[in-house]
Amino acid sequence: MGKIVSIDFHVTSACTQDCPYCWGPLRFRRPVSTTHASRIVDRLPSHGIRRVVFTGGDPLLRRDIGLLIRRASDSGLEVAVSTTGDRLTEDFLDQYGKYIDLVSLPLDGSNEGVSCQTKRPGHTLAVVAALRLLGRYPRIDVKIGTAVTKKNVQDVVSMARLVDDWARSVQNRVFYNFFQTFPRAMRPVDWEAFLVSDEEFAALRNAVVAETSVRYSFLARATLDRLYALIFPDGDLYVPSGVTYQHLGSFLEIDDLDAAIERTEFDWAKHEIPQY
Repeated sequence: MGKIVSIDFHVTSACTQDCPYCWGPLRFRRPVSTTHASRIVDRLPSHGIRRVVFTGGDPLLRRDIGLLIRRASDSGLEVAVSTTGDRLTEDFLDQYGKYIDLVSLPLDGSNEGVSCQTKRPGHTLAVVAALRLLGRYPRIDVKIGTAVTKKNVQDVVSMARLVDDWARSVQNRVFYNFFQTFPRAMRPVDWEAFLVSDEEFAALRNAVVAETSVRYSFLARATLDRLYALIFPDGDLYVPSGVTYQHLGSFLEIDDLDAAIERTEFDWAKHEIPQY
């Protein structure tokens, strides 16, 4: 059994948002074909991987994402879909929801005034609508992810209340991750405008615990570093470390995944802890 439990498959870099702090892939105008992506999905279990996160960009902007989701589920993988939320529809969930174990949604503000500082106008409303929709599919777990920045740090408690109110009204299992924004991106960023200090981030925990019954995690920068194995839209494997992306070559050409990742600064101990 391999040591890599979960892997993120960035099936596209296309996205409806343009988050300034995003460290996902950019400028991959020609992602791998359906055939190539399917071969990657088929290969995952042979490396001992038990969970795949389809992400991007927004994976729902890829026309064959339903096929890839079903293929992953049929191969025995736990399937998570990380989407911006504004493209999630009832038709999609009716067709593919039975193959999805978890849907992850980002939330940057409890209201549009806060959210539009890092997301495009209307995003909070779109996430709220997506949550209402997911409440009709109780077998799907739901994870909310908030990147805590200087733009929304004062709104974190309000976001926790919003999610908690919704969670009390549904039967889904609900998780809430608060991320300390990491200074890693594929483009220049004025990080001073976004980064909160370790002390500011740590102080949020006590404020949130009094406001929510949802299962939550606070993921500091130290936790987020050297934690992920990523397959980018070109089909290559990357391991982020610090502000860099360590490139390991084509995923399909890697015979021993553990050995390949051993040559990087990947933090195995953190990876073995579920990051719900």
